[in-house]
Amino acid sequence: MARAATASRSAALVERAEALFPGGVNSPVRAFRAVGRPPLALERGAGPYVWDVDGRRYADYIGAWGPAILGHAHPAVVDAVAGAARNGFALGATHPLEIELGEAIQRAMPSIERLRFTSSGTEAVMSVIRVARAATGRDLVVKFAGAYHGHSDGLLVEAGSGLATLAIAGSAGVPEAVAATAVVLPYNDPGAVTQAFAARPGQIAAVIVEPVVANAGVIAPAPGYLAHLREVTQAHGALLVFDEVITGFRLERGGAQARFGIRPDLTTLGKIIGGGMPIGAYGGRADLMDLVAPAGSVYQAGTLSGHPLSMAAGMSTLAELDQAKYASLEGSADALAAGLGEAAARAGRRVAVVRVGSLLTVFFRPTPPTDAAEALASDRAAYARFFGAMLDQGILLPPSQFEAWFVSMAHGPVEIEATLEAARRAFAA
Repeated sequence: MARAATASRSAALVERAEALFPGGVNSPVRAFRAVGRPPLALERGAGPYVWDVDGRRYADYIGAWGPAILGHAHPAVVDAVAGAARNGFALGATHPLEIELGEAIQRAMPSIERLRFTSSGTEAVMSVIRVARAATGRDLVVKFAGAYHGHSDGLLVEAGSGLATLAIAGSAGVPEAVAATAVVLPYNDPGAVTQAFAARPGQIAAVIVEPVVANAGVIAPAPGYLAHLREVTQAHGALLVFDEVITGFRLERGGAQARFGIRPDLTTLGKIIGGGMPIGAYGGRADLMDLVAPAGSVYQAGTLSGHPLSMAAGMSTLAELDQAKYASLEGSADALAAGLGEAAARAGRRVAVVRVGSLLTVFFRPTPPTDAAEALASDRAAYARFFGAMLDQGILLPPSQFEAWFVSMAHGPVEIEATLEAARRAFAA
C-alpha cells in the first residue's frame, strides 16, 4: 500500500506539471524524453546525492547542470544565503556583496578588468555580443556548430544542449535576418576560421567559443586551436569571446583561459559563480566594458542583477575553491573516467570516455569526437539504455548523450566506486 501511494505521488506531480508547463518542464532537457524515461521530480540534495519525491536516493552527476561543484547544500553556502536573506532580498541599489564577488572574479581572471552581473548566462552572452558589435561596428558573429550560448535569437543556429538532444537545428520564431548574422563553423577546424575571415573582410565582430565544448558532450580543443582563434581575431580586428559559463571556476580557479593560457577580450560566466543561485556575468577589457551604460551607450539592465542571495552563494562557493580541492577533484574525475573506460572494455563495448578537468562524457562511439558532427553520430539509443541501467542502480546521469557529466568535490572514493560498479553491470547487461 505504501509503495503504491508513493508511486502515485510521483505520477500525480508529473501530471500536474504537464498541465502547467510546456512539455511538463521549465527547461527542455529536464523532460528525459531522449532517454525514454519519465521525468524525475527531485526535492532535495546533500553532498553528492539527490532524492526524488518517492524518497529514492541517487549519486548525482547532473550537479544542477554545473553550479554544484561543492556538492549540494554545502553548509557554508547555505549559511551564507540564509544570512543574506535575513537582511532582505533585492534592495534596489548596489550591495557590498556585488563588489566582493566582482573583485574575487577579477583576481581569478585577470582578463576581466571590468564586469557586469546579470541573472542568467543567456543574458550575459546576449549582452557581450552587443558590446562586441558596438566596439567593432560590425554585425557578424562566428560561433561553432554544437556550441550552446543560451537561447538568444542570434546564437541558436546549430546549437547544442537541449537543441542537440531534441535534434532541432535552430528555433521557430527566429527571423532569418537575425539567424544570418551568425557564421557557423566546425569546432577544431582552424582552416575554416581562417577562410571565414578571408571571405568576409571587415565584417566579423567576434568569435564566441566554448573553450571546451560541453553542450554537445565534452569535446576538447585540439592543441593550438584556441591560440589560433586568438591570433586570427587579433589579425582581423575582431574580438575573442570565451563563453566560460560552464568552464569558469570548473576546470580551475582561472577557468579555461588559465588552463590553456589564452587571454580573451571578453568572457561570460555563470553557474559556479552563483553557487546554485541564478546568475550570469560578462566582462573583459576595460575599454570594451566602459561602452556599457551608464558609462557608455550600450544599454543593458537587470532589476535583479547582482541579487544579494546570489552574491552570497557565489562568494561562499569561491571561498572554498583552493588548489588542494581542485587537485582532489581532478583525481576523482580521472579515476571515474579511467574506470568507465575499463568497465566498457571488459564488457566489449566500444565507447569513448572524454574528460577535461571535472567534465566528462561517455560517448557511445569508438573514438573521441573532435566536433559536433562526430558527436552527433554517437549511438543515442545505446546511451539511453545505459542511462536507464544506471538510474535503476541509483546513479543519475545527464538525460542526454550530448550533455557533460559534472563531478563535484563531494564525490569521494565511495561514490566513485559505487558508480563504477553500477557501470560494470550496465555495460555488461
